[in-house]
Amino acid sequence: MDLHHPELTYAAIVALAAVLCGGLMARLRQPAIVGYILAGVVLGPSGFGLVSNRDAVAVLAEFGVLMLLFVIGMKLDISRFLGVWKTAVFTTLLQIMGSVGTALALRHVLGWSLGLSVVLGCAVAVSSTAVVIKVLEASDELDTPVGRTTLGILIAQDMAVVPMMLVLESLQTKALLPADMARVVLSVLFLAVLFWWLSKRRVDLPLTARLSRDSDLATLSALAWCFGTAAVSGVLDLSPAYGAFLGGVVLGNSAQRDVLLKRAQPIGSVLLMVFFLSIGLLLDFKFIWKNLGTVLTLLAMVTLFKTALNVTALRLARQDWPSAFLAGVALAQIGEFSFLLAETGKAVKLISAQETKLVVAVTVLSLVLSPFWLFTMRRMHRVAAVHVHSFRDLVSRLYGEEARSLARTARRARMLAHRGSWRDDPNAGPGSGI
Repeated sequence: MDLHHPELTYAAIVALAAVLCGGLMARLRQPAIVGYILAGVVLGPSGFGLVSNRDAVAVLAEFGVLMLLFVIGMKLDISRFLGVWKTAVFTTLLQIMGSVGTALALRHVLGWSLGLSVVLGCAVAVSSTAVVIKVLEASDELDTPVGRTTLGILIAQDMAVVPMMLVLESLQTKALLPADMARVVLSVLFLAVLFWWLSKRRVDLPLTARLSRDSDLATLSALAWCFGTAAVSGVLDLSPAYGAFLGGVVLGNSAQRDVLLKRAQPIGSVLLMVFFLSIGLLLDFKFIWKNLGTVLTLLAMVTLFKTALNVTALRLARQDWPSAFLAGVALAQIGEFSFLLAETGKAVKLISAQETKLVVAVTVLSLVLSPFWLFTMRRMHRVAAVHVHSFRDLVSRLYGEEARSLARTARRARMLAHRGSWRDDPNAGPGSGI
């Protein structure tokens, strides 16, 4: 075994860069996952090129997706979800129909292929569970009525990814086969029955209870639940992510929930970091620069369209205006599962490699800009109650506090630099010119 292989050095540098970028984003009160994406961009083919082969981290990235859904399932409070499931399902269906329908309507205007329209519509319909949860946790809004509604919609979207992937795969044969329809219907029915059953009782898992008493075995037990249920789901020709989510839901309603969640989260955090790092590796700056107008136009269209669609859907679901606005803006980005939908579309030849790069570019930029968009829209909502005299006044009210803080920091830095120059030059000083 060669411990001096350069790949090990590169892996260590990548891990360090991911930690530093994640820490920087956390310092700026942004989700750490944005930092992981930036680390992938900087160290990937578009940056320094330390990681040129994304396949080397692809398997770990897929494990990260499974762990993300597994942990979400463990954290899910079924009784609270059942309280918002009608709103969540109704809103999710409107989001999917609105996104796919609009993409198909724009197909002839923008010259998109049928495959790109369907893939892009499905990708836009899904929001980022990881980003939204982190943002809501940072603002202490996750356990509020708005937070619970938003989380319910995210879970409904995550569950809808499986049917959307099946539909994309069926488009390769130009028809949705009865077997595919049966899988979709049965998976949804099974999930509904499982939720109803778990809402009535707490699960007893004797073997897991014994294993959880040992710290090492508890960690392995959590991983076995995650990847075991994912494997069973894959064998049944369903999405492994669906199985991992179900495993987390069952374990989350057992007496061992707290112990196993504590053991699983650190590993999940590492694998999730690898997943978002791999997303950054996908970003092609040469492609973005060459198609800058198309990428930015599509990003603006998606952000504005999705915000309006979300708010409209939530208002139709009889949510009050402040709740609909906050949840709608929070869900305005494109999610991590959109990459899986894009890869599925590419695998079945619905979209080309260039079209995949377009979907990836818009998705990455949407994820990175999502916290800033939510911050801006929140302040815009508050400023709307105040009379604004000009655009300059609007910008001042939106970002004036941050601009003044940045100016104070810059002045302090100049003063320190000026004092340092006095110490270095014995002839310099306040009275040196007299």
